[in-house]
Amino acid sequence: MLNRRTFIKQTFTNIAVFSSMNIPSKLTRASESPPNVLFIIADDTNDWIGCMEGHPDVITPNFDRLANRGILFNRAYSSGAICNPSRTSLLTGIRPTTSGVYNNKHADWRNYLPNAITIPHNFKNNGYYARGIGKVFHDQSSHEIGVINRDEQNWNEYDGGGLGNPKPDQIPACGIEDLDLDWAPIDKPDEEFPDSNRCKLVCDFLNTAQVDKPFFLACGLTRTHAPLYVPKKYKDLYPPDEITLPAICENDLEDLPTGAQMFLKGPCETFTKVFENNKWGDLVSAYLASITYNDSLIGKILDTLDASPFANNTIIVYTSDHGFHMGEKLRIHKNCLWEEATHVPLIVSIPDSIHKGVICERTVSHLDIYPTLAELCGLDTLPEFEGVSLVPLLNDPTAKWDRPALTSCQYKNESVRSERWRYIRYKDGTEELYDHDNDPNEWTNLADQPEYTEVKQELSTWLPTYYAPFTKPDTNVSSWPIHK
Repeated sequence: MLNRRTFIKQTFTNIAVFSSMNIPSKLTRASESPPNVLFIIADDTNDWIGCMEGHPDVITPNFDRLANRGILFNRAYSSGAICNPSRTSLLTGIRPTTSGVYNNKHADWRNYLPNAITIPHNFKNNGYYARGIGKVFHDQSSHEIGVINRDEQNWNEYDGGGLGNPKPDQIPACGIEDLDLDWAPIDKPDEEFPDSNRCKLVCDFLNTAQVDKPFFLACGLTRTHAPLYVPKKYKDLYPPDEITLPAICENDLEDLPTGAQMFLKGPCETFTKVFENNKWGDLVSAYLASITYNDSLIGKILDTLDASPFANNTIIVYTSDHGFHMGEKLRIHKNCLWEEATHVPLIVSIPDSIHKGVICERTVSHLDIYPTLAELCGLDTLPEFEGVSLVPLLNDPTAKWDRPALTSCQYKNESVRSERWRYIRYKDGTEELYDHDNDPNEWTNLADQPEYTEVKQELSTWLPTYYAPFTKPDTNVSSWPIHK
């Protein structure tokens, strides 16, 4: 398995090579033969993949393989801490605070951004064949995948990729009543799971595509979203009594301000129930199994791409819509502003880049993905972009970079994450501050200590200056301007 030490060694090797070579022109503008793009987005997947060293026991040879052929952005953060705001922001380049898409109940984002040109729409406008598979945009429930994704402005072709995950004989299978998630190994072949079908559709496209234009191919995988019903063979890889559990601090919540309380009740109750029923290890096992199942799909896609005519001219982008807590901060959930809910994998592989197997430690955002693809592929650059292109970091992963990453959670709750610090300000004005150099678990809130006043002031300058009003779900606000 590719590990961090190998990555660091390769980083210095590649930087030495970089100093004596020119980056191919394709990294600064589209060439005469525009590159294809394979964009893969997972659901609720945190940093527990091998190359990120988020969990010591995880088995992810194919994620590591993908990272070894590109750049891993090790400090990438979602712009929203729950599915709909995150995906809408990533795919439009517009912050939740600008759009007013603050939560999953704001399900039809077109009510808020009727004129937005999304990533696939932009590719389509610029002569690409846009093909969507699975959960790319967020729909109100997994049973409706395709309702919003089937927006004809976005795609030449779209397929939800199959519904109906195999279920256990008894629900809840975990044995805990009144829990807001469930998990179980399912003794069925991979092919009976919807994500496997989505993977097959991707591979079929790569094997048989006859399009006479470059393509933008997007695939959304629904694991690791609960319920964590996964093929049994992956769950068997992680015996619950033998795996490493996340580090926790029993008094972790005692220094949290009033603004944090709205994010504690349900998720912390879930953790308490799981912990008291001695099921924490079993749940972590199911989550790890889901990641390894996804890893197997990534492997099939990479194998197919490498055997296809598109192998040498396809950019790959892999990410997740946001992270997930598995006990850290004494919670099981997303929808908050701490590290585990906001930190996401982001791997970018460009075929003719000299940077292979490199870790970039600069702090970047989901908002940066759209401007990056626009620059790489010669798409229209839109005035509403609120992120910046990562091309300078693709050219030189150690380049100077002074931008933190912002994450929104619900209305007027914001996090600013720099390479060292996380600063949180809640709607009521209360604050948190964590020093990741000395406190990577975010156990000690420094916000009330006067010696950190200047740090807070500097980070707070990055907070949004405009907040779209919070409306009732799916209110038609099509007359709203786009504010910067």
